[in-house]
Amino acid sequence: MTSGPGDFLRCHFLRTIEEAEHRADSHSVHTICKDAAGVAGNIFAFGLFVSPIPTFRRIIRNGSTEMFSGLPYIYALLNCLICLWYGTPIISPDNLLVTSVNSVGAVFQLVYITLFVMYAEKAKKVSMLALLLATAGIFVIIVIGSLQIPDDEMRRMFVGILSCASLISMFASPLFIIRLVIRTKSVEYMPFYLSLSTFLMSTSFFVYGLLNDDPFIYIPNGIGTILGIVQLVLYFYYTKTSREDSREPLIVSYA
Repeated sequence: MTSGPGDFLRCHFLRTIEEAEHRADSHSVHTICKDAAGVAGNIFAFGLFVSPIPTFRRIIRNGSTEMFSGLPYIYALLNCLICLWYGTPIISPDNLLVTSVNSVGAVFQLVYITLFVMYAEKAKKVSMLALLLATAGIFVIIVIGSLQIPDDEMRRMFVGILSCASLISMFASPLFIIRLVIRTKSVEYMPFYLSLSTFLMSTSFFVYGLLNDDPFIYIPNGIGTILGIVQLVLYFYYTKTSREDSREPLIVSYA
């Protein structure tokens, strides 16, 4: 029995449907994995956002900012605003999880800055308010400037480069702490949960960026992942060393 043109077309049609279903399933799994990585990044980032709470408890309790600096919160706010803008559909499609995490981060930084200004002495108040206005001005310039770029890809590249540079400089800031830990052989100034949160958040968004094929996300977060690993290795190494040293006798007998 020979097959006619109708059988051939039917087989071709069924094969096409099977291939389409297979592609749809693959796309669905890919999307689920990408979204899961983004949601995990949002959750782990929360650990970073709440890390200054003990500092502000002390500031509120003492009624003074003492020797604490407000610059880290100003810089963190600017970083969150730039990354928030990059994640919006106007700049880059399918990056709403980047917008969500940085929106929450921006709110936290604004709360910290407000508390800092409330308890700071007059000179610090003026300085912080000036820096806050400068941050708002820089962000407005970036938004307006990017909207003047007619080409979507060029607009995305412009904001993406700024976002990438901001993230890399933020992740590079622990280098000072790493150097301090190596020099003092103590992890006193490198809290474990802060290092762990940094590592988990960076890793999550590194995977998210890879699955979303977005170098402006996976490059800085890849660097953050490496630095997070370094911090954790140093933490466990010097914690172990400190314990071993503490086991040594305080009085050495030469008898």
